[in-house]
Amino acid sequence: MKVDLLKLVEYGGCSSKIPAKQLEEILKFLPLPSDPNILVDIDTHDDAGVYRISDELALVLTTDFFPPVCSDPYEFGQIAAANSISDVYAMGGDPVLALNIAMFPAKGLPLQAYSEMLKGGFDKATEAGVRIIGGHTIDDTPPKYGLAVVGFVHPEKIITNAGARPGDRLVLTKPVGTGIIMAAQRMGMAEDNDVEEAKRLMKLLNKSGAGVMKKHGLKGATDITGFGLAGHALKMAKAGKVSIKINMREVPLIGKTFNLVDDGCIPGASFRNLEYSETDTLFAADLDYNLKMIAFDSQTSGGLLMSVPEEKAETVISDLHLAGLTSASIIGEVTEFREKYLILES
Repeated sequence: MKVDLLKLVEYGGCSSKIPAKQLEEILKFLPLPSDPNILVDIDTHDDAGVYRISDELALVLTTDFFPPVCSDPYEFGQIAAANSISDVYAMGGDPVLALNIAMFPAKGLPLQAYSEMLKGGFDKATEAGVRIIGGHTIDDTPPKYGLAVVGFVHPEKIITNAGARPGDRLVLTKPVGTGIIMAAQRMGMAEDNDVEEAKRLMKLLNKSGAGVMKKHGLKGATDITGFGLAGHALKMAKAGKVSIKINMREVPLIGKTFNLVDDGCIPGASFRNLEYSETDTLFAADLDYNLKMIAFDSQTSGGLLMSVPEEKAETVISDLHLAGLTSASIIGEVTEFREKYLILES
């Protein structure tokens, strides 16, 4: 029996996240633990927590799960695992262990679909060198899947979203548009090759990009997921107390993403992300509306956004291309704080 998971969900992948504005309100009431070994906590809304074990070793801890972003259970498992593991890469860590987090309707779908979902997660985790050693499942609909991941990092080599410095160039490792492409698929507007490319990119681990970051000793980065390119760049700017300027004309796009927005395919998550960011964002007068909304498109298992010293930028781009990330591009720069945290121009 062939299963189409997309028929079970309204919002899939990272677009199902609680809106960033609401999340910030919730986190205001969450007390922060006091422990000198906590090196990264929720204070800057970073990608993962980091806890020091010794002078040479710290643990990177993260978890992520969501409803299906594609029809096939095996591909969904691959994408969900790649997305979960990505936060460890964004912190400069090496992912090591994971636990499955799953919700599945025991009577609503054939159990083979559940097996395929877990198999996809297992295979992607294995590709990353991660051992899945257990997990937890509850009976729930629609299905949801992800991982709780543990990684290792040296305490002095942590990469955080607070590491951007004035003069740095911003480098993006994957094109954007997964939210728009997958929404267009549901509406019958997307071309098959664009859907396949979006799924390929969502399944692509950020391992090689993280390797380049570590090779060049970078200090600032994040991965682009549910809050979109603009939302995650804004979090970087706030964490580093800087301004970030992005030229949307330089941002690589998947296939016909621009045309789909021009035809009216703008997912609801884009408007929620815009609502969160617009107060802290300066929009250039000539910014194309389509590019503006693409900046807020919710990404699932998106690329790394790196803050790179100007003198290293071209070398980093060259190394990323050699690593197979041929769309990697310089898309903006970091400046001293000016009026707004985020500046979008075209």
